[in-house]
Amino acid sequence: MQSPMQPFAPQPDRVAFDRKELASILSIYGRMVAAGEWRDYAMAFLNDVAVFSIFRHAAETPIFRVEKRPKLRGAQGMYAVIAMDGRILKRGQDLAQVLRVFDRKMIRAVR
Repeated sequence: MQSPMQPFAPQPDRVAFDRKELASILSIYGRMVAAGEWRDYAMAFLNDVAVFSIFRHAAETPIFRVEKRPKLRGAQGMYAVIAMDGRILKRGQDLAQVLRVFDRKMIRAVR
């Protein structure tokens, strides 16, 4: 067990976002927070999926989820952006390409 003073270290049996993946996600998140569209986030690291959930308000359900499922690497792609209603907005092998689904949201938010 880690002491409270140690930095977070992912467990070997858990899926997690690496530093580069988190930097890409947090870059978009920061721009949307600055635009006043998003307010909070949460991360979960499970056995088969890592999830970055995005909230408009902290007390609500997430409006978007960015998921990493390594088992889907050979199929439809291990990254996905999923809307609040469960629709898969974009899926693929390249996280940067998948996150481009938010470019349309940025145009609307910046008006």
